[in-house]
Amino acid sequence: MGRKLTLWSGIGVIVGFLYGALLPQWVAPADFVGDLFLALLKMIVVPLVVVSVFLGVASLESLGHLKRLGSQTLIYYLTTTSLAVFTGLVLVNLIRPGVGVTLASSASAGPLPPPEGMSFRDFVLRLIPTNPFASLAQGDILPLIVFSLLLGAAVIPVRDREAVVRVFQGLNDAILTLTGWIMGLAPLGVMGLVASIVAEKGLGVVIPIAQYAGTVVAGLLIHAFITLPLVLLLLGQRSALWLFHQVKGALVVAFSTASSSATLPVTLESMEHRAGVSREVAGFVLPLGATVNMDGTALYEAVAALFIAQAYNITLPLSAQVVVFLTATLAAIGAAGIPSAGLVTMALVLQAVGLPLEGIGLILAVDRFLDMMRTTVNVWGDCIGAALIDRWNQGKPQEAESP
Repeated sequence: MGRKLTLWSGIGVIVGFLYGALLPQWVAPADFVGDLFLALLKMIVVPLVVVSVFLGVASLESLGHLKRLGSQTLIYYLTTTSLAVFTGLVLVNLIRPGVGVTLASSASAGPLPPPEGMSFRDFVLRLIPTNPFASLAQGDILPLIVFSLLLGAAVIPVRDREAVVRVFQGLNDAILTLTGWIMGLAPLGVMGLVASIVAEKGLGVVIPIAQYAGTVVAGLLIHAFITLPLVLLLLGQRSALWLFHQVKGALVVAFSTASSSATLPVTLESMEHRAGVSREVAGFVLPLGATVNMDGTALYEAVAALFIAQAYNITLPLSAQVVVFLTATLAAIGAAGIPSAGLVTMALVLQAVGLPLEGIGLILAVDRFLDMMRTTVNVWGDCIGAALIDRWNQGKPQEAESP
């Protein structure tokens, strides 16, 4: 199904380019199809992220047995994801791949970034939803993520937490099924979005898209071959080159499937039997990482958000870029380990700073290739994390399990 969807989405991109270039005067039906696809994405993105973030935190109930291991894992994931987003923001501000496209839009950035003169204290307070249901209705994404994180943490000590988690797991399964249905319409949605953009701007958008893809790839390569190896070397005194040779099979699977979850069995086998990481560390760090550690996805979303802002000639001030940084970092927690999950949470980041969702049409043409690249970086980050945390815990006595 995944390969067929990729094939048909690629065909949709080609048809959209031809449609927009050859029949710009008849683009209205395609534009409607694209808008319908975006509306469906808007419908699913908030419940998907809220439930996924909750489950990602609530699943950490094993920290009652492995408090030290859990805290080390979360600190590593948050740190490396933040570094990935920072790398992406620096590159996209330097390269500015969207400058010159200048698409028309009535959108303005954005509902959540603090206005000039707002203090840091006020900005932090705005992250706390005084009414989560109002934030849900208004689409205030960051307060919803904060609420979901706190709610998931609060469930951990609850006596009947398993019952609560089962309810949310059922919701998550249903939402993922609905997301699959929506993504099944992606070929038509892609065709409509691409046709609308090409009809408006012509084929001149091809060069900026290539520059955008190059910016994402450059950021992923820097994070994979410089940032993560330095983290492992400086904090774990281990060679990333040696580790790469042990897990290269898992990285090939990650690249070909574009799915962290599908790669997980191979990743576990490689880390335990080839890299020599303890079963306890690998069994805790890697499954959690396949859910919440999405360095490549977070970097891609940050670059894509600023590229779309540049393409629509919307200036994002530093305060808005801070929101992009926070949202991309936290949204990575809610990105399921399935192909093109980052495309769904991309809408989350755009909404957080008031950017037009129509801009997603600009990046769909190259999304599959970038999805394969960023998934590989996601899995590589999981492997680095497991090796690092295993190094930290070598020789330390394990905590006894609670009865």
